[in-house]
Amino acid sequence: MTFFTRARAFRTALGVTATAVAMATAGTVGTAAAAGNPADAGSAATRAGDRAAQAAGAPQGAFAAPRAAAPATAPSFLLWATDARTGYLSFYAPDGNGGLRPRLDTFVNYGFATAVAQVDNDKDGVRDGFWTVVNDGRLLFTDKDAAGESQSRDIGKGWQTYRKVLSPGNIGGGAASDLIAVDKAGVLWLYTAYADGRVSPRVRIGAGWGDFTEIAGQDDLTGDGKADIVARDKAGALWLYPGTGSYKAPFGARKKVGAGWNTYNRVLSIGDLDSDGRTDLLARTKTGDLYRYSGTGNATTPFKKAVKIGFGYGGLNLL
Repeated sequence: MTFFTRARAFRTALGVTATAVAMATAGTVGTAAAAGNPADAGSAATRAGDRAAQAAGAPQGAFAAPRAAAPATAPSFLLWATDARTGYLSFYAPDGNGGLRPRLDTFVNYGFATAVAQVDNDKDGVRDGFWTVVNDGRLLFTDKDAAGESQSRDIGKGWQTYRKVLSPGNIGGGAASDLIAVDKAGVLWLYTAYADGRVSPRVRIGAGWGDFTEIAGQDDLTGDGKADIVARDKAGALWLYPGTGSYKAPFGARKKVGAGWNTYNRVLSIGDLDSDGRTDLLARTKTGDLYRYSGTGNATTPFKKAVKIGFGYGGLNLL
């Protein structure tokens, strides 16, 4: 992985490296974030992410790396990471070959975020907006207005009651990506959502989710076009919960798809990493090594064998 560039690197000419471009251009938008305004920080993160994506070769505003056409339609998002000490935000763009491009640093302080959930509502493979869970319990949604300007809005309060919040995609059968959340009692809730980030009243999915230490997913894992998730239990087993497309019962009966996952301290998905159109999984070891599990689109064996794609990720909060 690429480590933080020292301050003197900012004095180099723009365009020398992708990292220098991202740092130089994003650095001017960090003041509001440092002042403690999460809404301004969300807008700053959008601008910085646009520049990061552009430096990586993606269309500006796409928040994703370019990829070849594929039979499936999994999105390809940037990996968000905050420094565990400083809170400053960095991005990693998929390189289209299963790995990540060098880290693109910003001056945006995003240390207040306990979760970030990116969405691809129009199914073009790139980000349309993102929710941020703030450590004071607020839920924000950031996207762009008709003029292409970044905007953040408050969606609700009280989200500090949840210990896990993510968006696997459209799991309720509507037109937009939805949110799921596990509360401190271990109950899983579904919030069906609208394209502008608003959410409907929550629907109880089930209890017992406190037994899982990680939950991840981004779009379809089984090849049926419905968003699925995986969950790791305390014993290290990985379980697949296939999506049904119904908000009344969004997941089918679980299936064990792996063991020994306790070697990882973070499991997440940013969609397609290897340009085959299928959702992949990322897993970080306790020593900071990062592995990719490429998706197969097969419910029986949803992932290929792990491939190490980086190291040095231990000091980061992967959002």
